[in-house]
Amino acid sequence: MNSLDIHWKSVLHERLPLLGHRNWIVVADAAYPAQASPGVETIVTGADHLEVVDAVLDGIASCRHIRACAFLDLELEYVTERDAPGVSEIRRRLRTVLNGSAAEILPHEEIISRLDAAGRMFRVLLMKTKLAIPYTSVFFSLECGYWTDQAEARLRATMK
Repeated sequence: MNSLDIHWKSVLHERLPLLGHRNWIVVADAAYPAQASPGVETIVTGADHLEVVDAVLDGIASCRHIRACAFLDLELEYVTERDAPGVSEIRRRLRTVLNGSAAEILPHEEIISRLDAAGRMFRVLLMKTKLAIPYTSVFFSLECGYWTDQAEARLRATMK
């Protein structure tokens, strides 16, 4: 295990208890830009993309206080092997890794807009991997792990 492995895993382990509803974790490909928002913390992992996605999913699953809604870029479905060799395999493997958490597929700019809005007020942990295939970033919007959307809807209805 090299020092980058130890570093990103430690950062993830340390940040998970701090993160909650409205925070985000992004597992990004190598070309993902450094963001200017002060709430965005970027970690260069130097690791395999799917290894980091797995670690994030495992970390979230081990936390009672959070759950994740995953987002993938719609554009990934249209990237071809001709333009990005290896994309078919990464698409297949991402589907397998994310099987337990149904990912919502949206246009990249829509996901970025949501992330930007959240990043103005809430922390975002961005973990860059060494993957060099476009539109492969996985975005996790964190929700409360012990309060469901249905419970919130019932609460709001009762309050009316």
